[in-house]
Amino acid sequence: MTTAAPTTAPTTELTVLDPRDGSLVGTVAAATEEEVRGAVAAARAAARDWARTAPEQRGKALRAAADRLAEHARELAELNTRETGKPFEEALGGVEAGIGTLYQYAELGPVHRGRSLRGDVLASDYTVAEPRGVVVALTPWNDPVAVAAGLLGAAVVAGNTVVHKPSERCPHVGARLGQILAEALPAGVLGTVNGGAAVGELLTGLPGVDVLAHVGSTATGEAIARAAAGTGAHVIRENGGNDALVVDDDVDPAWAAEQAALGAFANVGQICVAVERIYVHRAVAEPFLAALAGEARRRNAGGSLAPLVDERMRDEVHRQVADSVAAGAVVLEGGRLPDGPGAFYPATVLRECAPGMTVMTEETFGPVAPVQVVDSFEEGLRRAAADRYGLAATVLTGRIAHAQQAVAELQVGTLKVNNVFGGAPGGAAQPRRASGAGFGYGPELLDEMSQVKVVHIEMPPARG
Repeated sequence: MTTAAPTTAPTTELTVLDPRDGSLVGTVAAATEEEVRGAVAAARAAARDWARTAPEQRGKALRAAADRLAEHARELAELNTRETGKPFEEALGGVEAGIGTLYQYAELGPVHRGRSLRGDVLASDYTVAEPRGVVVALTPWNDPVAVAAGLLGAAVVAGNTVVHKPSERCPHVGARLGQILAEALPAGVLGTVNGGAAVGELLTGLPGVDVLAHVGSTATGEAIARAAAGTGAHVIRENGGNDALVVDDDVDPAWAAEQAALGAFANVGQICVAVERIYVHRAVAEPFLAALAGEARRRNAGGSLAPLVDERMRDEVHRQVADSVAAGAVVLEGGRLPDGPGAFYPATVLRECAPGMTVMTEETFGPVAPVQVVDSFEEGLRRAAADRYGLAATVLTGRIAHAQQAVAELQVGTLKVNNVFGGAPGGAAQPRRASGAGFGYGPELLDEMSQVKVVHIEMPPARG
């Protein structure tokens, strides 16, 4: 996820403008250092009792929190639309996904179990999953309720207490989400602090924090990992991606273009696992490019694209496009800053892209589909693999041998074959390299939020 690099400049309040028209949404006070330290202290004070609460009772409390969130779903969706520009129905879908995630963890938490190993006949070994303690969760703006619900739900049901810092780009959503969930939980179990990079840096460097869970930019994630090296906190992070799509020569180019457009333009490209660079086999390149440009043109003409989160993000997306055009990329559709208010940017298709271009090496996080033509599926795989990120990738092919080759060669946490957003419910993945580390969702997130104690028990010798 692309955001500005961290800065320690203090911010006393967060001002949010509606990215659709630039109107004022509101201002939110940033937490002071005293408030940040107080939130961590409150979480630490509540940690012992919450850890000793029966898992079944923790599950019931999380279910009650999910019920409350369901009652306020439309309110949060409306806030999300105003702060980030996400269309209301999509924002509501994100809230509903968050509700479902809380319900899932409410069921999974109480049955999260250890393992046993039999030794001598009168001895046994087993493991106990225990809470890690205080979790600091730093969550993004592009799907603020769904992503936060996963980290907060897993942490709480596993017996941890949490201090949550939502993105400074959606502080109203974050604050209201925190209020709604906290009302169903004991005091101190979930606290929320708003603020920018300075608040995040303070949180990640404080003693008494046992887990740092972060979804956001690679630059921030790497800074968090460095801070954790000094404090000993366990780190879970899902960071930026530069996900590749490889199109084989045996697939329908029109269908492949539909997949590419979905992957590149959904949520205006503001998805961590968006399609960021495309490698298409020369045999189908021309019909594929024509169809992809048509997909972008249809979206632009229909006015279906939402704005980017703010003008700062739009400027960064356009900078990458302009840099690549200057280096030789050819615009087939889009690529121009529109007139009028708001942070809108058109669906953009670039051809004649080359490996060193900005749009091929950086996470663009906007509705941009850069395409490089390759002479073979194997070349496409090589170019897809030559990247510092390791979040996800997709291949479109009708050959099982090519799919298996992609499995072997693409070093990513998730590989999708013939569906850019495919995946079963309850799935989980580990990002690699610059994309992060640890399971950030799914049942395995309960393991990340727990630490294992090994117990060995046997009978004492008989008294003489």
